[in-house]
Formats: sequence, structure tokens, C-alpha cells
Amino acid sequence: MLYYEGLKIKLHPQVYEPAEDTFLLARNLKVKEGDIALDVGTGTGIIALLMARKASFVLGVDVNPIAIELAKENAKINGITNVQFKLSNLFENVTEKFDIITFNAPYLPGEAEEPIDLALVGGKTGREVLDSFLEQFDNYLRKKGVVQIVQSSITGIEETLRKLESKGFNPEITAKERYFFEEIVVISAKRA
Repeated sequence: MLYYEGLKIKLHPQVYEPAEDTFLLARNLKVKEGDIALDVGTGTGIIALLMARKASFVLGVDVNPIAIELAKENAKINGITNVQFKLSNLFENVTEKFDIITFNAPYLPGEAEEPIDLALVGGKTGREVLDSFLEQFDNYLRKKGVVQIVQSSITGIEETLRKLESKGFNPEITAKERYFFEEIVVISAKRA
């Protein structure tokens, strides 16, 4: 069990355990009162549950079915009812539009072999999952909506900023922390 900001979060060995990247996003969330929010790659559901304190409704999606069950359980443990979790590979099962979309992107190069790997491995170069997200997210974002992406310097922060700009967004690095082999950043972007 993990305790964070008044939340009790149950963990599972096949679901990404909230770590520095999660908490960096948690401390820098741009969710506003009454927002409709989407947390992509929700894992334990911790970010979705934190957003639910301000948002009127939060949808958390994950490609890992174990994560979805765990996130539902965590919502129940904490008595949070304005949140829903569903199985979805990125936006595959998402139809609504949102005021805020968050994504803690997997970034290690390689192939996923176990459910837990889906939270860490981002494809052959480590960018495939992130690039797929970047191609689609604006179809699910309201006009004045904001997207927040957690990314490692390992997978090319500049490339992400360029891709967001080419879609007509104003991206900025709103938080960063340095670790011994990488820098983790939160990129926040609105339409220009």
C-alpha cells in the first residue's frame, strides 16, 4: 500500500508503481475545478484519483487489464465516485472530448513481454507509443484544453516539443527533475 496526499493506493507487481515521474506530474497537474479529464496509461489510477478532487469527471484508460481492475479498486478504497476506468490502448475506446489529458509515456526501447512492461516499454526506439499518442490526442481535446506529458530525456524531449508545435500547440516544460542518467520533464501544451 502506498500513501500519497491523503490517498491510499493498493499496488500490484504487474502494474507500474507510482515513482518520481508520477509524483512530478502529481505536483504539477493543470486540472481546474469542473474539468472533464482523461488520464492515459492510468496504472494504479493515482493521477486520475488526484484529478478527481477538482475535476467533475475523470476517465482513466490503460492497455493493461490488471491496471484497470486495480485502479477501480483504488477508487473504491478512497471512496472516489466521479472517476471511471476502462481498458483502452491509448484512445482506442475513448469517444469523448476533455479539458485536460495527461500521459506518463513509456519510454524504454524494446518489446513488452509482461503486462508491467507496457508501462515502461515504448516500442523499438522507445518513442512509438508516445508518437502514436501525439498523432491522436488533439482529436480528444477541447478547444481550450491542455495536454500534459511526462517524458524522459532518453526519448528526445525536443522532438516532442517540435511535434506539438507542428500541430499548432504552444508546449512548455512546466517541471523537470534530474536523475543520474536522465531528466524527467512535464510538458504542458495548449493550442496556440
